[in-house]
Amino acid sequence: MLIDDNEIDNLINQKMIEAAAVTDNIYTHTGAKSAIEFLKNMEKLDVADQVLPDVIFLDIDMPLMDGFQFLDEFEKLTNIAKKKCKIVMLTSSINPQDFNRSKKYENVRLYLNKPLSHESIVKLEV
Repeated sequence: MLIDDNEIDNLINQKMIEAAAVTDNIYTHTGAKSAIEFLKNMEKLDVADQVLPDVIFLDIDMPLMDGFQFLDEFEKLTNIAKKKCKIVMLTSSINPQDFNRSKKYENVRLYLNKPLSHESIVKLEV
């Protein structure tokens, strides 16, 4: 799942993931609020473990709900969602405070700077 308010970044990252052929389904959201609602709805399904994303690429700087607010809401999801979804912060932020703050969240497995590269996708171990 890609969560980024920049549609061009989402499109580029989606194409990179498709080119790496590592998944069949890619969900994209241009807002963290819609993404968290989507996850809440998915976790209610009997097939939640099959439809929830394995990896969530999350931007930090977004309007309405930023990446850290998304992480706070994500913490409130069921254990099914929290165990299944690994979060990768994918951001253009080079602020060390953002990096350090992201470490406080158990589900954040990696912090990458944009843009997503083929190498970072195929080497992804989360």
